[in-house]
Amino acid sequence: MSKQILRSGTSIGANIREAQNAQSDADFIHKLSISQKETDETLYWLELLKETNFISENEFVSLSNDCTELLKILRSIIITSKKKLKK
Repeated sequence: MSKQILRSGTSIGANIREAQNAQSDADFIHKLSISQKETDETLYWLELLKETNFISENEFVSLSNDCTELLKILRSIIITSKKKLKK
């Protein structure tokens, strides 16, 4: 599980970096959408790590809050970008 969280967690940043260098607005949205999915997957792995007592409740709460905030930010950027694309 720790390898899975490493993969999904590092993929978030990698896809955000790719979005910064997107070739089009649609590509930007696509890359951020992948980051959003990877963030949600990371949250899933964190939940499993907590349930198996691999991480403490306090560690989970802190990391979970960070993931949730990141999800909100990514969703907001994606929604705003889609609206701008439709204009």
